Amino acid sequence: MLDANRDADLRQQAFAFLRDVTHSLGDVLPWDLLTRGFAYQGQPVILIGQTGIWKPRQLDLPISITTAPPNPGRPVPYDDGLDAAGCLRYRYRGTDPHHPDNAGLRETMRRGIPLIYFFGIAKGQYLATWPVYVVGDDPAALAFKVAVDDRVIGIDEAVAVSDLQRDARREYVTGVTVRRLHQQSFRVRVLRAYRDQCAICRLRHAELLDAAHILPDKDPRGEPVIQNGLALCKIHHAAFDRHILGIRPDLVVEVRRDILAEVDGPMLRYGLQEMDGRRLHLPARVADRPAPEFVEARYARFRQAG
Repeated sequence: MLDANRDADLRQQAFAFLRDVTHSLGDVLPWDLLTRGFAYQGQPVILIGQTGIWKPRQLDLPISITTAPPNPGRPVPYDDGLDAAGCLRYRYRGTDPHHPDNAGLRETMRRGIPLIYFFGIAKGQYLATWPVYVVGDDPAALAFKVAVDDRVIGIDEAVAVSDLQRDARREYVTGVTVRRLHQQSFRVRVLRAYRDQCAICRLRHAELLDAAHILPDKDPRGEPVIQNGLALCKIHHAAFDRHILGIRPDLVVEVRRDILAEVDGPMLRYGLQEMDGRRLHLPARVADRPAPEFVEARYARFRQAG
């Protein structure tokens, strides 16, 4: 059995590795980087594997759990939504609660050992979150309950806190994290569908692009799916959100009449007025294009606002 201090040290090194690579590469990490891992005492430690619950050979217990990226035409293999208690649901491997992978996660819960959560957003691309803890086990639902903790204080509490305070902190951090993961996933998938260019002006600088919702997320139909998204540069995103421009049901840009009549500098002329009547640049896959019912509903709001 691996010494507890060595186990803790290896996990801290894994967290430090992820902190460094996300700082240099951004939040989205490629599969090949994670399968190369990092060196620990001269040996590579692999952080992710084909199984959702992953244990590298240097450890006795799992180091990571993974939600597979969505695959068009197939149901999502894991439900990573929040439960009523504010925890993340993570499905068992298979249906046997005593499978070694499930037993390993259960043991991390018993010992309070931190893990890494990899959230798949597209084939070969993952968002990493750490530290996460298994905080509950629901054999009837074939699922664990997982909570995300604060990176600064979650692994080694600097100040003693009650279980209630710790649980409240984790519930808050988990909720914020799940929303962030879905927002980032939505952005990456939409920009990929639109080949990293604005659907209106075709600007290609990814750092200046957003994934805009056609129907806002407060709308019951405003889910973070590609068919409800548009890749827009920041100026056209702001103009779309504020009903300065709209998208007609035939997927042609319409600029508000008072904006067309306004006289100002070149940004107004070339950035907005000349977009009037321009047809949207659409994803190659028909399944990724805007849902007609969403576009019609949003255009109706644009007309009403104008």
